[in-house]
Amino acid sequence: MTALLDQLRAAPRTVLGRLPLTGGGGDDDETRRPLPVSGMLAAASTLGVGLAVLTTLTLIGWIAAPRGAFGQGLPGVFRAACQVWLAAHHTGFAIPNGRVGLLPLGLMALPAALLYRAAIWMARDADLRLRLPARLPKGSPKDLANARRRAQLVLIAQAGISLAAPYALLAGVIALVAQNNVTQPFVGEALLSHFLLAFVAGSLATARTIGPWRSMLRLLPERARSVVAGTAVALSTLLAAGLVLVLTAVVMNFGEIHRLSGVLAPGFVGGLLLLLVEVLYLFNFVVWGMAYLSGPGFALGTGTLVAPTGVQLGGVPALPILGALPDSGVTSPWIMSVLAVPFLAGAVAGVVVARVAPTPQLESAPLWGFVCGLATGLSAALLAALAGGPLGGARLSAVGPSAWEVALSVALEVGVAAGISAGLTNWWLMYHAARAEPAPVRRAGEAIAKVASVAARGRPAAPPAPEPSGHWMDATECDTGPIPVIRADWSDEHGSATTAPSTSPRAKTPPPRRDIVDESDDRGGHVIYVDPYAWDRDR
Repeated sequence: MTALLDQLRAAPRTVLGRLPLTGGGGDDDETRRPLPVSGMLAAASTLGVGLAVLTTLTLIGWIAAPRGAFGQGLPGVFRAACQVWLAAHHTGFAIPNGRVGLLPLGLMALPAALLYRAAIWMARDADLRLRLPARLPKGSPKDLANARRRAQLVLIAQAGISLAAPYALLAGVIALVAQNNVTQPFVGEALLSHFLLAFVAGSLATARTIGPWRSMLRLLPERARSVVAGTAVALSTLLAAGLVLVLTAVVMNFGEIHRLSGVLAPGFVGGLLLLLVEVLYLFNFVVWGMAYLSGPGFALGTGTLVAPTGVQLGGVPALPILGALPDSGVTSPWIMSVLAVPFLAGAVAGVVVARVAPTPQLESAPLWGFVCGLATGLSAALLAALAGGPLGGARLSAVGPSAWEVALSVALEVGVAAGISAGLTNWWLMYHAARAEPAPVRRAGEAIAKVASVAARGRPAAPPAPEPSGHWMDATECDTGPIPVIRADWSDEHGSATTAPSTSPRAKTPPPRRDIVDESDDRGGHVIYVDPYAWDRDR
């Protein structure tokens, strides 16, 4: 079906008086919706589907829970569903004597998936692939590639804004509807969080629509692409290690988790909802595990700390999965070995940075490896800020890892390891590239290097001048006859003899000067040879 539609679109024809279905991307194509209209439709459909799903889940909880938990009747259920939708976008709430900012990151998967699918529909509905310029300015292949890359980036940004702007405005309306006497959503956070999530999802979907996945990173310059790839590898390694740490703790303390679940006695439906909440908070716990591996750890209230160096806890929230936390006290020495994980992640990231964009300057590779560490630290700090937050006032006002501590630790640990591994990998690649050159090319390179070194020391010695034909003087002749003159300037006492005749009475009129040989050497001078027998010896 898709192939048939592509063929029909490619064929120039007229349907019901409309203009030809061409791919020129001009304003005269009436068969294509404007991009803002497609974005508005995609945003409205995303909100409608998302609220329908959450309203269904909230209604199930309303049936299983006491009626006062969600307010008065079905309007209270819908208002609670709107609050869950805002929480899925990490929008905080104000409550009496505090605020709620510790929200499940796993719940963000629902609006992100819906936005991604809606953005793909928007891109296809607006024919964004055909909006790319068919004719590019004349120039070199590099200029053409840069022009096409800029056109793709502009189109991706336009699509992201077309989806994010109406999505954020509708979110502001939902934030006003979700207010009640107990919870007050922050409208500013709602607008910002909805806009950012929709922009990211719309940009990724548009980039996927106008090109394959492999071409998405190629939109970036080579150096930026290497840093992004290294940061992704390092952050993925840290998160994977945090997931392994959390799952290991859950398995080792499963008995305590089961005991806490029995104390709550939520029932069958309540148990399923409690399990769903714990699964949604799992990604928060994975980020906490990453903070634990990097050294700073995390807190479960003011005055508490869970870190490899020690554990200090008080009362914790009544969530069964928190039974996997270690006991208070000094940890065993072998726990300190987990601090090697960020260095291992940095070493792997440095290899990726050097392989994606090797540089002939060996001192530049460690610098870019450290830049990768800085980017990883900033990304880890953002995740730490999203994974933590307050759960009210007083003691639970600080829950989760500290963003700036995580940023500093991860940037130093990953950056140092990535700088060292990037430098070694880049040197290894350059060494093997030089060894892999063909023998004639390598010999030519060595000859060029040798000539360059000689030229740097000074001007090379000129080859000896060829010996002129004729008679050269021996020792006895040198006592009585003039010597050969090797000089560019002929106006000296010997050179004047070549032009002034001798005044000796025995001298004869010299014949024509056929005995002078003038040859120019490479240095621009002259080699003058005078026959001694053509001169008067008794001057």
